[in-house]
Amino acid sequence: MCSSCDHTIHSRHHHFGWDNGIAPVARVAPGATVEFECLDSSGGQLTAHSTLADVAALDFGRINPVTGPIHVEGAEPGDALKITIEAFRPSGFGWTANIPGFGLLADDFRDPALTIWTYDPDSLAPAAFGPSGRVPLKPFAGTIGNAPAEPGHHSVVPPRRVGGNLDIRDLAAGTVLYLPVEVPGALFSVGDTHAAQGDGEVCGTAIESPMNVVLTFDLVKDARLKMPRFTTPGPVTRHLDAKGYEVTTGIGPDLMEGAKAAVAQMVDLLAGRYGLDPVDAYMLVSTCGDLRISEIVDMPNWVVSFYFPRCVFE
Repeated sequence: MCSSCDHTIHSRHHHFGWDNGIAPVARVAPGATVEFECLDSSGGQLTAHSTLADVAALDFGRINPVTGPIHVEGAEPGDALKITIEAFRPSGFGWTANIPGFGLLADDFRDPALTIWTYDPDSLAPAAFGPSGRVPLKPFAGTIGNAPAEPGHHSVVPPRRVGGNLDIRDLAAGTVLYLPVEVPGALFSVGDTHAAQGDGEVCGTAIESPMNVVLTFDLVKDARLKMPRFTTPGPVTRHLDAKGYEVTTGIGPDLMEGAKAAVAQMVDLLAGRYGLDPVDAYMLVSTCGDLRISEIVDMPNWVVSFYFPRCVFE
C-alpha cells in the first residue's frame, strides 16, 4: 500500500462502461494523491492457470473494468483534470490473447490463442517470450478517463474526448495527463493496466496485467480542452531503442489497409525468421511493436510503417 497517499480506492469499487449517474466512491481535494487497485482487462477471468478454453468462454460483459469513480472537489464542466502519473505497482502476472473477431488482423487469425507472462514486479526486467525472446516492460494504464456529459451507459471499448480506453503506452510514470471535465466532480476512473504494449496494440491485447496505480490530481480551471493531451518527462522509446528495429511498410490510399499490410508483413517476417507460429508472432508484436504513420501528404498513397525492436531477440 501507498503510505504517502491520501486515499486508496480498492478494486471492489469497479464498474463497466461510463455513466455519469454512477455515485462516486470517494471525494478528493485538488492536490490529493490516490492509489487505485486495478483489475486486468478480463476482470480476473484470465489467470496464470488459464487455457484456450477460458479465452473462448470470456464474458464480454465483464471486460475492461475501471476502478472508481472519484469526485474531485471543485471540478466543473470546462475545466481540465490534471493527472500526474506517479507510479505503478505491478503484480508480476500478465496475459496476451488473440480474441476471435477482435484485433487488426481479425480476418487472418480467427481462432483463440493465449500467452501467459510472468515478470519481476520489482526490477521490471524484460519478460521472457518463448526460449529466446525478451520483451522490455513499461507499465501504464490503458483506460483512464472522466465521465462523459451524455446521460446513460456508454461502452468502455471506444476511446472518448474525455479519455477512456486510450491505450497510449506513453501514459507511464512521470507523464502528466490533462482530461476535459464534462460533469461536476469529473467522476474519474482508471483500469486496463498493462505491463507492456506496442503503439497500436495490433492484436487487441497487450501484456494485460493487474496492478496498482498512484495518481495525483489537480485542476486547470476554465481550460476549455477539447481532447486529452499529455506531457512526457523525457524520451519515450529508450527501453526499446538499443538494438534498432526491423521495419515493414504498407503503402496505398487507405491508412487502415496500409496498417494491416505493414503488420501482416512483420508477422510473416518474425514467424519465418524465428520459427514462431504466426499467431504467436501476432501477439508478440502487439506487446512491443509500433505502428507509425510515416507519410500522409503525398496523395493518393500514404505510408504506414511497423517498427519491431531488435532487442527482443538480440
